[in-house]
Amino acid sequence: MLAAQNPVEVRNELLDRLADARARTDELFNLVRPEFLYERPIPERHRIIFYLGHLEAFDWNLLRERLFGREAFDAKLDRLFAFGIDPVAGELPSDQPADWPPLDKVLGYRRQVRDSLDAGLQQLLASNPGPAGHTATLLLNVAIEHRLMHAETFTYMLHQMPLQSKKQLPQTTASPVSPVVPTMIEIPEGFATLGLSRDQDAFGWDNEYEAHSVKVPAFAIDKYKVTNGQFLEFIAAGGYENRDLWTDVGWKWKTENNISFPSFWRRMDDRWFFRTMFDNVPLRLDWPVYVSHAEASAYARWQGKALPTEAQWHQAAYGTPQGTQRPYPWGSNAPTAEFGNFDFHRWDPVSVAAFPRGESAFGVADLVGNGWEWTSTLFGPFAGFERFPFYPGYSADFFDGKHYVLKGGSARTAACMLRASFRNWFQAHYPYIYTGFRCVR
Repeated sequence: MLAAQNPVEVRNELLDRLADARARTDELFNLVRPEFLYERPIPERHRIIFYLGHLEAFDWNLLRERLFGREAFDAKLDRLFAFGIDPVAGELPSDQPADWPPLDKVLGYRRQVRDSLDAGLQQLLASNPGPAGHTATLLLNVAIEHRLMHAETFTYMLHQMPLQSKKQLPQTTASPVSPVVPTMIEIPEGFATLGLSRDQDAFGWDNEYEAHSVKVPAFAIDKYKVTNGQFLEFIAAGGYENRDLWTDVGWKWKTENNISFPSFWRRMDDRWFFRTMFDNVPLRLDWPVYVSHAEASAYARWQGKALPTEAQWHQAAYGTPQGTQRPYPWGSNAPTAEFGNFDFHRWDPVSVAAFPRGESAFGVADLVGNGWEWTSTLFGPFAGFERFPFYPGYSADFFDGKHYVLKGGSARTAACMLRASFRNWFQAHYPYIYTGFRCVR
């Protein structure tokens, strides 16, 4: 991969990718009407103004000393915008808008950071083809993917905001698709190779290492993600009221928060609607349902099935009947719009049957894009895990038995993070993300 290219070309490409990622997140912040920048769309998260400063603070704190020894010009803001939050046990932030700096100060900080970083990076990458250049390549990959992750997480925050708080953009209308017929596909016994090898010349986050093989007994898996239409049947059958379908903690969460349908749904005039980014539209029964891990698990129990393990999902996605593995479900071609709903082409989901060219070797559909997928695997380290020394808490802080592995990707997942080894993770009772599921038997 990278080894086949000239090191200077690689680093210039990374600078272009960083500029593109900045443009992506700038576009998102520009969607928010200025008077709403100090709002908190999701109770468990920071106010929007934090994220406006965080992306630059992260890059600055990561790069300035390690690459070119620049002095901090506002250490207080460097600290204020350094870390997001992932509260557990019902703890919620209590800060007020007045606790944050005024907008012009945050924008000035962002501008000064970018100018200083860009000047330093241009000088460094032009003159350092050796070890310093290798370090710069690694850290720039971290900065780029961190920003693109926030392009997705910030999008689902915007999804929670009232429609009048956002500037409206034209919606992309999905083409009609044939009705989805729920089907299960048999996956034979095989070996799934999870993770990345450190011998590979490819970027990965610390939790992606070390590559290892897992024996996966034969199983059956849903061809498609569970749809809104299927989940509507679960609701009609009293699934949210059936105590036997829920774990103790799941039932407590559902009851205390008065949850009786997915967070992306709305009930108006006795009709179900789906809240897209810029509108409320009649519920599309062929779209994937977006739910928490607790809701997905209850549905699976109702069906007499289960959520797949990380290894099962991986085998269904990347395995082949011949026992080999593919880089992507559809093969080795780079991710493009013909294979799935990803890489920022759309704001919202489409039919789970919309991309037959994206099917895996076993015929499992819609595995990459159109919504992350819950697994039953708790997020934890692979054997041989080593923290990134420059970002020690990225993964290890969440090896707590409360976060589950997600695989695949959503409409707002960047193409570079669709690699087979990438692992996402969230708590079981977090309903705001673009995450669906499929079941196994």
